[in-house]
Amino acid sequence: MLSKNFNIVINRKIPAFNKTIRVDSDKSLSIRGFLIGAISHNISVINNVLESEDVFSTIKCLKKLGVKIEKRKAKNYFVYGKGLGSLFAKKNLELNFGNSGTLARLLIGILSTTPNLNIKVLGDHSLNKRSMKKLIKLMSKFGATFLPRNKNNFPLKIISSNYPIGIHYEADVSAQLKSAVILAGLNSYGLTSIIEGEKSRDHTENILSKNKQSIKIKNGKKKIINILGKNNLNSFNLSVPGDPSSAAFFSALTLLNNNSTITIKNVGINPTRTGFYKILQKQNAKIKFLNLKKKNNEISADIFVKSCKLKPISTKAEMYPSTTDEYLILFVIAALTKGVSTFKGIKDLSNKESSRAFEMKKILNQIGIKSKLTKDEMKIYGSGMIDASNKKILVEDLGDHRIAMCAFILAILTNAKTTIKSFNTVNTSSPSFLKIMKNLGASFEIKK
Repeated sequence: MLSKNFNIVINRKIPAFNKTIRVDSDKSLSIRGFLIGAISHNISVINNVLESEDVFSTIKCLKKLGVKIEKRKAKNYFVYGKGLGSLFAKKNLELNFGNSGTLARLLIGILSTTPNLNIKVLGDHSLNKRSMKKLIKLMSKFGATFLPRNKNNFPLKIISSNYPIGIHYEADVSAQLKSAVILAGLNSYGLTSIIEGEKSRDHTENILSKNKQSIKIKNGKKKIINILGKNNLNSFNLSVPGDPSSAAFFSALTLLNNNSTITIKNVGINPTRTGFYKILQKQNAKIKFLNLKKKNNEISADIFVKSCKLKPISTKAEMYPSTTDEYLILFVIAALTKGVSTFKGIKDLSNKESSRAFEMKKILNQIGIKSKLTKDEMKIYGSGMIDASNKKILVEDLGDHRIAMCAFILAILTNAKTTIKSFNTVNTSSPSFLKIMKNLGASFEIKK
């Protein structure tokens, strides 16, 4: 179910707060849980699922492919696995991935090596603009065909391979592409090997880790993932912790808002996802991880954050894989921290829901904060905390949840008169965002 279009108007600064909250569940794990459950044997149980539009798009696509999914209670789902290669599509079936790049890449990984499929695939206006060139090239190596030829964005027609053969892949920083290759390799003949030079999110490997007959991982200077195709996958129970990307926005707000503290309960702190926190701890940020637990090979903790004075930020390219979704909120922190902050290795931000660094530059410029953007680097000339009550921020409909959330936080910290169009896009990842903000004392108007 898609949420109705609405805008947000902000005219007031947020007061100090001292709160304990829970953020929405992890989107990456929720989507992967459903997809891997669908190709496993027997019933997999997924608890504390993120009930957002991207996850609903996942459920809808899988049901169209013949997978039975049952909601037992709020955030608790049973996935009746069909096994490898058993997804079925009626002739001329159309799958809509909505706004989700994760769903698009991972499900196409599964579909590419599932025999006898001929499916039209597409997304919303934002996803349809994103390049799928690397994904198409990789899945073509497994034998899948994409039509029209030489077209790199949705809508596309995918014709699966009936006799897929495993491939060798030298992985880049994209966890989605790595996961697509893993999922394609599971139903391919022979060995699929992945050499990972730079670590990226490993949720897919963690969910599959008990299937020793199918996946073998060697950790060294370079991580080697070997996928042994055509072996049945075991069902699993998955408890999804809070999303660290969602938590980052409330952490940033707290750091910058004088005399404020927040405790965020049960957040996933997988080491491939904590770049945001590592970067800020180096800048004197008061951030602590408490009550650490390990479940399903995933680490979770309570995150305690206290407002403080920060130093300017400097990030190197190797931080990108573990900070992908948090760069935009780091830009906000940099803008409101005195001094020059530099972000390197950010070229992939241009192939997200929007050209993210470019759009953030435009927003910062509206309140007089200078920045310099090249293809792979952004410099922000931070002014410290400013009163922008005489300035206006307008964010057009970009279909980008992270941009909308960043603009919201920038507005409630600086008092800029702000209108964010189509704020409903935030429901793709963080449906509780506005409810939590209200609880913290933020004031805003919803305009239908």
